[in-house]
Amino acid sequence: MKHKVVRISRRKWLKKSIASVMLINMLCMSSLPLVVLAEGEATTKTEVTATDATKAVTPSKAVKIPDVKSLGLQVKSAVLIEPTTGEILLSLNSDVALPPASMTKMMTEYIVADQVKQGKLKWDDIVTVGPNAAKTVGSRIFLAEGDQHTVEELYIAMAVGSANDATVALAERVAGSEAAFVQLMNEQTKRMGMKTAFFINSTGLSRADMPAEYRPSEDRETVMSAMDTALLAKFIVQDHPDFARFTAIQSYPFRERDSKPIINYNWMLEANKDITNFKAYAYPGLDGLKTGHTIAAGNCFAGTAERDGMRLISVVMGAETNPARFIETKKVLDFGFNNFEIKQVVAPKSVVVGTETVPVKKGVETTVGVVSDLDVKFMVPKGTQNPAITSKVTLLNKDELVAPLAKGTKVGTITYTYKAEGMGEAQEKTVNLVTADEVEKGGWFRLLFRAIKDLFVDLFDGIKNLF
Repeated sequence: MKHKVVRISRRKWLKKSIASVMLINMLCMSSLPLVVLAEGEATTKTEVTATDATKAVTPSKAVKIPDVKSLGLQVKSAVLIEPTTGEILLSLNSDVALPPASMTKMMTEYIVADQVKQGKLKWDDIVTVGPNAAKTVGSRIFLAEGDQHTVEELYIAMAVGSANDATVALAERVAGSEAAFVQLMNEQTKRMGMKTAFFINSTGLSRADMPAEYRPSEDRETVMSAMDTALLAKFIVQDHPDFARFTAIQSYPFRERDSKPIINYNWMLEANKDITNFKAYAYPGLDGLKTGHTIAAGNCFAGTAERDGMRLISVVMGAETNPARFIETKKVLDFGFNNFEIKQVVAPKSVVVGTETVPVKKGVETTVGVVSDLDVKFMVPKGTQNPAITSKVTLLNKDELVAPLAKGTKVGTITYTYKAEGMGEAQEKTVNLVTADEVEKGGWFRLLFRAIKDLFVDLFDGIKNLF
């Protein structure tokens, strides 16, 4: 028992001796911690890898979204989307693949405009009409083999007058043959995320109406759902924002010898408000996009209009008559403009509560401020003042953030989610979290003292744990 007491006393004496020596050394080197602490740096930082936060705000009263059935739409399918948020505001059989008729030409328009945008084609390039275009029937401008026109002239004939022969001539100018151009069209459907679209020609004509020697060998028809058509329209308005330079043309004199100009099949153009025959259909803010009609498709129309800075895209398919497609489109667009608005819910360069800073290794500073890089907008019921938004932050591994760091360096992401009563699926947008300032790499002397400071912090923690 006596030996045991002696061993315990020696152990306590040894711990106190070690602690005393460490304290003496620390006092002798007291100037070192003072220099390090003078930097004013945080010694510890808890990294947040994922957080969830919901704004505890009660949304104000907004309009109640009416049921789509209340519109009494007389069409086979319809859809309404807002292109910047991608929100689907109305959907009626919108995923059903149907014959799109001349709305097919929207893909031809997109590809040709893209060729010009890329510098592969010029609007004033001359196109020589081949036999396929000359033999093409339906809506046309009666091109003859060997005729020559500019890309722009043929494009206007296609976009305004839905000319099948002009469309084929452009397709052959781009790809060498209509069949090769159709391959480009079907490749674009995959890039755009279209789920039902399949094209057999550049025009939307039924297979039986194509010139016999230019029909595809596979016995299939062109199909495209209302949703895919709206998605295609979204790419047009976003990638080629000058689309209305063509689609809003009311009439166009294609040739001097023609007795009448080409008249736009789109009766809903806002400019038609002063035209006797069309003013009953003219719609404020409407500047495109494309009509379509075949026996198989019925009457179709992809329309787009902008009001108060908000653009909507509508598609109706299978209306019974020519006027009916415009009457039904008005119902769809009114539904959107009367009940919804776009609201900015987060400003750009916003600080995220709970993730104001992130740690940085080997920098002059040990942390750096963080902000979101872009603003966030959601489609909300009209009149909504405080939409309830949830957010989720995901930061990069802290070992990846090593100085030097440029201002605007990505350090993570934040995803915002919003779901309103009466709307479809929840809207979601992810933006980057970036550094608010530049972080320079620390000098070796600074980093040495920082390492010494960290060592002393660890020693103090160790000493406290001894007693």
